Amino acid sequence: MKKLKISYLFLSSFFFLLSNSCKQTEAREQPVEVLDEHTLNREINIASVDTLIREVYVPIYSDIYNQTRDSRTLLTATLSIRNTSPKDSLFISKIDYYNTEGDLVRSYLDQSIYLRPMESIDYVIEQQDTSGGSGANFLIDWYAKRPITPLFQAVMVGGLGAQAFSFTTEGIEISDSRK
Repeated sequence: MKKLKISYLFLSSFFFLLSNSCKQTEAREQPVEVLDEHTLNREINIASVDTLIREVYVPIYSDIYNQTRDSRTLLTATLSIRNTSPKDSLFISKIDYYNTEGDLVRSYLDQSIYLRPMESIDYVIEQQDTSGGSGANFLIDWYAKRPITPLFQAVMVGGLGAQAFSFTTEGIEISDSRK
């Protein structure tokens, strides 16, 4: 049974990578469409809240070097924001995506949103989106009415030949201020 599971996983990974390698050439020729299907329709007015705003930096790798500096492997990256509190909401006032050079690529929020207790939201940087590069990152401003410890992570997925791989990064708090 264990050999069957391993064989199935290997074959699934192989066919996934094979189909993606065929599509990768086509995808590079087409313009990237930013899909934002995970935006919550829960806007709030941040001006009415007197609280501590925290800023978190989350590294993203939309590509990585492969064998040489001139050879890159494109990755799919997912930013995951998780409210770990079972009782309190998490308020998010900014989700900005920056490229390797530090230029703002896109802002994901026009107004603040909130996540209910234990709720999560994610944003996907698709594999063919090369606007970020190997040093891309997110800056996220968040606050809560009581002390909570949300989780800010990125998951990157890619493949080389018949091998698939994934890895994660964690966000780090870089500043806080009263708004």
